[in-house]
Amino acid sequence: MLEESAIAAEMQYAPAGTRDDAYLAAARALTVRRLLEDRARALGFLAEGETDEATRVAAIETVLEAEIDVPAADEAACRTWYDAHPGAIRAPDLLEASHILFAAAPDDPPARAAALAEASAALAEIERAPAKFEEIARTRSACPSASNGGALGQIGRGDTVPEFETYLFALDEGEICAAPIPSRYGYHVAKLVHRAQGRPLPYTAARAAIARRIEDRRYREAVSGYLRDLAARAGADPG
Repeated sequence: MLEESAIAAEMQYAPAGTRDDAYLAAARALTVRRLLEDRARALGFLAEGETDEATRVAAIETVLEAEIDVPAADEAACRTWYDAHPGAIRAPDLLEASHILFAAAPDDPPARAAALAEASAALAEIERAPAKFEEIARTRSACPSASNGGALGQIGRGDTVPEFETYLFALDEGEICAAPIPSRYGYHVAKLVHRAQGRPLPYTAARAAIARRIEDRRYREAVSGYLRDLAARAGADPG
């Protein structure tokens, strides 16, 4: 029997649309965890009365590793998946972009305000005369790319900080940001020069990624079946 206090504590880790949904998600999570901890104790991986959180988590991981067997994706399975999902595995998109950085530390509000004001003024100037972007980058940007007129070269996902990347990948080719872009480094005025769409990979290049997808799916299915079996033996409902 799950204690109401335990469910209430777990609800903070179970975001949902309503309180009832969060309650049910928390109850399911606790049920699954207790089933796995009981199995860990039965297999000798967890001592009775153990309270250390890290030890209990490690025991659950040991149970899954010991009792879940997922066959590797063979050549036939990978080839079948590739043929059934044409173009699904692609090379990453690449951007050619430029920016102007007005630097300010994230924990310096006066510097942040000043940097935002400078970036806003520069952006207004560029909107009036777009050809001045490189000149302003050379003379005002705090980034080493200033010497190249703000050019950052080719950028892929993960090459820049997430808060800047999100804005940059949302721009259309040739577009300049509509407002200064905040990041941990300050404020940026950015321009997307060119976008190279990632092309579908040939089978030989895509095979490793396909195998991971197949094996991930097989693992999730195996864990789900394993939990249903544990619940049936214990007379519980994992949801």
